[in-house]
Amino acid sequence: MRNKFLLFFLILSSSALQAQFSTLEQRLFELPDVLFKAIDAPDGFEAAYELHIKQPIDHENPEKGHFYQRAYLSHRSFEAPMVLATEGYMRPSNRMYELTGYLDANQVDVEHRYFGTSSPDSLDYTYLNLKQVTADLHHIRTLLGQLYTQPWVSTGISKGGQTTIFYRYFYPDDVAASVPYVAPLNLELTDDRIYEFLANVGTEECRKGIRDVQMRVLKNREELLPLLRWHAKGAGMEFTYLSLEEAFEYAVLEYPFSFWQLGHDCEAIPGKTADLETLLEHFVKVVGLDFYADASMFGYASHYWQAGDEMGYYGFQTKPFKGLLKEITEEEPTAIFMPGKAPMKFDPAFVKSVYNWTQREADEMIYIYGAIDTWTATGVPVSDKVDAKWFVMEGKDHGSARIRNMSEAERAELLQTLEQWMNASKH
Repeated sequence: MRNKFLLFFLILSSSALQAQFSTLEQRLFELPDVLFKAIDAPDGFEAAYELHIKQPIDHENPEKGHFYQRAYLSHRSFEAPMVLATEGYMRPSNRMYELTGYLDANQVDVEHRYFGTSSPDSLDYTYLNLKQVTADLHHIRTLLGQLYTQPWVSTGISKGGQTTIFYRYFYPDDVAASVPYVAPLNLELTDDRIYEFLANVGTEECRKGIRDVQMRVLKNREELLPLLRWHAKGAGMEFTYLSLEEAFEYAVLEYPFSFWQLGHDCEAIPGKTADLETLLEHFVKVVGLDFYADASMFGYASHYWQAGDEMGYYGFQTKPFKGLLKEITEEEPTAIFMPGKAPMKFDPAFVKSVYNWTQREADEMIYIYGAIDTWTATGVPVSDKVDAKWFVMEGKDHGSARIRNMSEAERAELLQTLEQWMNASKH
C-alpha cells in the first residue's frame, strides 16, 4: 500500500509540475515583447528560461527603433517573491545571486543595456544613459509583474549595485527593497575620496610595501618591458588604444587600487631582495596588462562611456613617481578610457542629486561594503534620516563582502529587515 501511495503521489506531483510548466510557458507566450527559450533550471527551481525582451532604444521616442535585451528567468513558484538582479555589464549565462537563495525567491537576471547581446545594431551612445537603463528595468518589472505578484527585491554587485541604486532612484515603487553590494556612488569625474582611502587603508608597513613595488617596477622598466612584451604576445594581447608602454605605466598606477579591491595579502608582497622575476609575477597577478589591452578597451567601452558621461570614476596621483613616468604626463590622469577616445562630458549634478536622495529619502535600502575594498571609499555614507541599513564588513574586499560571510547576528538582522519590508509592501 505504501508503494502504491508513493507512486500515486509521484504521479500527482509530476502532473502538477507539468501543469505549472505549461502555465508558465503559456503566460510567457502571452506577454508582449518577450521571446523565450528553455534552459537548464538551477538546483531548487522548477524551470528556467533565457528571455529576450524588446526594448525601445529611446523610451521617450519608441519610433527610433528597438533592440532585444537578454535576461534569465529562474522560476521557483508563482507564490514566491522575485529577486531582480541588475547587472552592470554583459551576462552570457544564468547567474544565481545569494539573495535569491536566502529569500527562497524566483529570479530574473538582466543584462545591462549596450553590453553583450543587449545592444542595437548601431551603437549610439546618446541613448546609453541611466534614465534609459532604468526604464529598461521598469519595462521588465511591469511585464513580469503580471506573472509574479509577490514582493520584488532588487539587487546587484559592483557596477550592477550602482544600477540597483539608480533604478530605485528613478522607480522607487517598483520593488519592496533594494540590496546593492559594494556599489560606489562617485561624485566627481575622478573622485578624490579614493586617494584618501588608499593613504589610510591597512597598515603603514603594507602601504609602504605597495609603494616599493611600484617604485621598483618603474625603476626596472628596461628589464621588465621586454618580459611583459613577450607575456602579452603569448597571451594574444594587442595594444592599439594604448601602447604597451602606456599600459605598463597605467598598470603601475592601478596597482594599489587593485591590491585592496581584490583583497591581496600584504605578506605576499615581494621584499626589496626579491628577484625581478618574482616581482613581475606578483605585479601581473595583482594587476595584469590585459586590463589595458584592446580586448578590454573595446569590451568595456560602454562602461567607460557611462563613467565619463554620468557616473564618474577615479584617477591616479603621479607626483610620487616624478621622473619615472615617460608616457603619462598628466598630474592626475583619469582611469576612464572613452570609446574612440571621445571627449568626456561629465556633469556632477545628476550623481549629487542621487547622493542627496540616498541621504534623505532612500528608504528600504540595504548597503553591503567591504572595509578594505577600494570602492568603499566612494560608497553611500550612513544616514540616520532614512529607513536603511549599512553593513561594512571588516577585512572583506570587493569579492568577499557577501551575506554568506557575515556573522550569524548580522545575517539574521539583514534578513529579518528584508522580511519586514517585504511584508509591509503587501498591505
